[in-house]
Amino acid sequence: MVHNLSDQNSVFNHFMAEIRDVNVQKDSMRFRRNMERIGEVLGYELSKTLNYSNLEVSTPLGIAKTSLLESQPVVSSILRAGLPLHQGLLNVFDKAENSFISAYRKYHKSGDFEIHVDYLASPNLDGKTLILADPMLATGSSMVMVYRALLQKGTPKKIHIVSAVASKEAVQYVMEEFPIGTELWLGAVDAELTAQSYIVPGLGDAGDLSFGEKV
Repeated sequence: MVHNLSDQNSVFNHFMAEIRDVNVQKDSMRFRRNMERIGEVLGYELSKTLNYSNLEVSTPLGIAKTSLLESQPVVSSILRAGLPLHQGLLNVFDKAENSFISAYRKYHKSGDFEIHVDYLASPNLDGKTLILADPMLATGSSMVMVYRALLQKGTPKKIHIVSAVASKEAVQYVMEEFPIGTELWLGAVDAELTAQSYIVPGLGDAGDLSFGEKV
């Protein structure tokens, strides 16, 4: 199932507009904050689909009935670009377990590239709800590689993928490669993917915009 929040009119679209705007992007602190807010909104919407149990809470004046999460998810992000988005999700799921993994494109002279995963820190994932966060889903290859690497830590019962911007091609690829029942929570879906695997109109390199250009 794909949830595209740009299909709805809300203040969320202001955050999306600012991370895309080439002039606003010059302020890296605001870019990080907007990405964090996008994570908060996507996390809040995602939270509505999780399992809850009815509980009672004692107040100074009586008993209040409420419903709370039965279990906390594991929030897993791809370094380094995923950190602001991860923080936004963690603001919502503030008792969540955390997982971090590095994945990068290794380019060849021909212009082709391979996805490499070389760092993984994660709790056990068996039977848990896993939220995979990456601000950009260009081809979807990195997300698939990351998921396969995480399986060495156990098999989650439910998977949610959270991204600010995805290409239509990546959405299709992820839906084919991930288990049935995986849900995608997206800020926007863009139609074009260039030969160099850049999303158009996209927003550029989320990692560089957050933390500066790589050497």
